[in-house]
Amino acid sequence: MAYIANTDQDRKEMLDFIGVKSFEELLSNIPQNLLLKKHLDIGEPLSEIEIKRLVGTILSKNTDIKSVNSFLGGGVYDHFVPAVVDHIISRPEFLTTYTPYQAEVSQGTLQWIFEYQSLICELTGMDISNAGMYDGASATAEAILMSCRKNKLTKAIVSDTINPLYLNVIKVYTEDAGIELITVPAQEGSTDIDYLSTVIDDKTSCVVIQSPNYYGIIEDCFEIEKLVRKSPKALFITVNDPISLAILNAPSEYNADIVTGEGQALGNKPYYGGPLFGFLACKLDLARNLPGRIVGETVDANGDRAYCLTLQAREQHIRRDKATSNICSNEALCCLAATIYMCLLGKNGLREIAELSMKNSHYLANEINKIEGLSIAYNKPFFKEFAIKTQMSPTELINNLSKNNIFAGIPIEDRSLLLIAVSETKTKQEIDNLVLNLKRSINGKANI
Repeated sequence: MAYIANTDQDRKEMLDFIGVKSFEELLSNIPQNLLLKKHLDIGEPLSEIEIKRLVGTILSKNTDIKSVNSFLGGGVYDHFVPAVVDHIISRPEFLTTYTPYQAEVSQGTLQWIFEYQSLICELTGMDISNAGMYDGASATAEAILMSCRKNKLTKAIVSDTINPLYLNVIKVYTEDAGIELITVPAQEGSTDIDYLSTVIDDKTSCVVIQSPNYYGIIEDCFEIEKLVRKSPKALFITVNDPISLAILNAPSEYNADIVTGEGQALGNKPYYGGPLFGFLACKLDLARNLPGRIVGETVDANGDRAYCLTLQAREQHIRRDKATSNICSNEALCCLAATIYMCLLGKNGLREIAELSMKNSHYLANEINKIEGLSIAYNKPFFKEFAIKTQMSPTELINNLSKNNIFAGIPIEDRSLLLIAVSETKTKQEIDNLVLNLKRSINGKANI
């Protein structure tokens, strides 16, 4: 029996009801060259053991981080995830729960979401957080829309040192929303503050800064905040690595209005680049413009503590044109993993991971600086990620090292840079191995 048990007569009645003669008419907007005009060749039915063998063969073609020496970053990082995180999120009451649509009977889910929000607020220093978003890029784009709703202004200024993938998402979000997008160029790897001062005016809705930025450099957010305040209504949006906040200033300390970021580093593995989850927190006076779900604490009819969805300004609750967001998912399982991770580690554990990541990255940077033909691109403070200048093509360098099962980083070809990330998981031996192979590759001995 087919998965959907509609008969030919059922299908005919449905097509007649909506006024078309065939299902193909519903695909008329899809270019013909993109349509599959043949049956899928999926082969004959297989037994369970045959399917497992086939899937295993396919999976064996993948390369995972455990089998190589990886220094990849650029927004997704390899931090250690305690086994208990996966154990707890695999419990059926968590793993099978999508989202609290029937909130009053989802008290367990609402409780941990409330705890997640509280932890994000503690980490960022903000007053209120939502229940999570798709990823850091969409969270940042939503923050811009949020600021425009708040101050009714339509000029958004974004530093060019933000993750380029985030910038692409921001452009898609804003291009049809009547928002003027201004990018501020980089000056030696960080935001050109002098240029920024010339583009901020009384029409500016928000200024977006990532710190540490895409090149790993810690931006001078205190100085940038002063410039933002010269425009009376402008909001200051920062994009932050959550692990860095264990040792760097909380965004509240430099008076950020909205804080976003990618939360994957909190208890979630890289997973080939996803799934991810974005966090978004802000000052209390912006609460009614906050997109997504928000869980609040209340009391039930018996006076006992209870949880509920509050400030429900999503398209499922009010008219779509009045909604603060059409975000429908809060990436619940990823946020739960982050909640467990933060609770397990606590302040001291997070600080230790941040400090180890920073020490490892600075040790590697110092060793690379000793190699003729390589140098640290920017002599500025960085956290766990940094860019190196290379005399040979960064892509060629990466390809050379990949032959020895080393993923050296991410190429930034237009600037002849290689972006390298180092976490607490790296041993001295692994770091020294990278240095040795970089030296050999630069000297033309990649396969030695």
